[in-house]
Amino acid sequence: MLKLHDELIAKITNFLEIQNYNPVVVANHRLYARAFLDYLAECDMPVETVTPAQVDQYFCYAVQDFEVQYGRPPSARWHMLPRAVIAKLLRLAQGKWPPDAEMIGPDAVHRHGICLEYEAWLREERGLASASIEALMWEARNFLRWQFDRGGAASLEALSIVDVDLYMDVRAPGLRRKSLADVAERLRSVVRYLHRTGRIPSDLTPHIIGPMLYAYEDVPSTLDKSQIAALLAATKEDGSPRGLRDYAILQMLATYGLRQGEICRLRLEDVNWREESLRIRHTKTNAYSYMPLMAPVGEALLDYLRLGRPQVDVREIFVRSCAPYIAMTNLYGMIRGRLATAGVELPGKRGPHVFRHARAVELLRASVPQKIIGDVLGHRSTESTNAYLKLADLRAVALEVPGSEVLS
Repeated sequence: MLKLHDELIAKITNFLEIQNYNPVVVANHRLYARAFLDYLAECDMPVETVTPAQVDQYFCYAVQDFEVQYGRPPSARWHMLPRAVIAKLLRLAQGKWPPDAEMIGPDAVHRHGICLEYEAWLREERGLASASIEALMWEARNFLRWQFDRGGAASLEALSIVDVDLYMDVRAPGLRRKSLADVAERLRSVVRYLHRTGRIPSDLTPHIIGPMLYAYEDVPSTLDKSQIAALLAATKEDGSPRGLRDYAILQMLATYGLRQGEICRLRLEDVNWREESLRIRHTKTNAYSYMPLMAPVGEALLDYLRLGRPQVDVREIFVRSCAPYIAMTNLYGMIRGRLATAGVELPGKRGPHVFRHARAVELLRASVPQKIIGDVLGHRSTESTNAYLKLADLRAVALEVPGSEVLS
């Protein structure tokens, strides 16, 4: 066991050094990993079979040990770094961590089997995109775990609309109407599949009702030209590697109105410097489109690639500004921070889509046909584009009010 532990320490050290972690951080990771492995050895727990419950048990022990050494309890955030280190360690030892949620608790094997079949059906029979499958699978795992915890695997045979209503009541707190409607839609898919495969006796899907939504009922947040200019100017003043990266991303958002995933998945080979073009893979359709590499975007990209991007083997253009240097997957935090720094306030959401809405409105006001706007945004149908055009200035199509000419 001790030999295996030494090998894991060597592996995690090598992993961190490859990812260009600071030597002090590497040393701290080694200390936390060694403390956890020593605890496992003392309790005779094989690292290959450690469960989340055993990790929680270790932290109870670690808190008590901290209090004995320092005479006070640790801070509320004290456990965050050790837990992250232990997760990396167990990922190296077990291949995957944390384990799938459906494999935890009673009737786990049966529940896991249903989830695997449902996922295969969504992928092979329905042909859904990965993002849609992931959302549906989360709902399926959560619903089945909730139902099995209440009555075991046999309770599916007696599933009723009362049970479904109870589940919707559990999911409702804290959700907006649109989010709750999405839950109802995903639950209908799960219940329909359970009925199709004979696991529940009757089709309950007609009785799973979410909130009524109306087309174009919400007005999305957007940015006007002056706000975008202020944001870009404030970000350009930050000449740090992170500032160069963020400025290039914001230039792309403002110029092309791309989705978050389309920017995060942009690779070095997608920029054709000779022909001055960009290849964009649209995340929802998996189709490619080519856009001209506009001068402000090209200059911002060059500055970032030459002066700001870490020297790593990752092919994605935009990577984290601190170790581990991996491709970015989320832009929301960066955009909120840059908006705050520029003093730009928005009443609603503050993510990448505000640039997308702004780009759509700008094109519409420039008399660009709606079909071309949809092509630029990577939409399959005009209905998808309509949602982005609710913010357009409608004064040009305003109707005259009868009798208004006599009003003063």
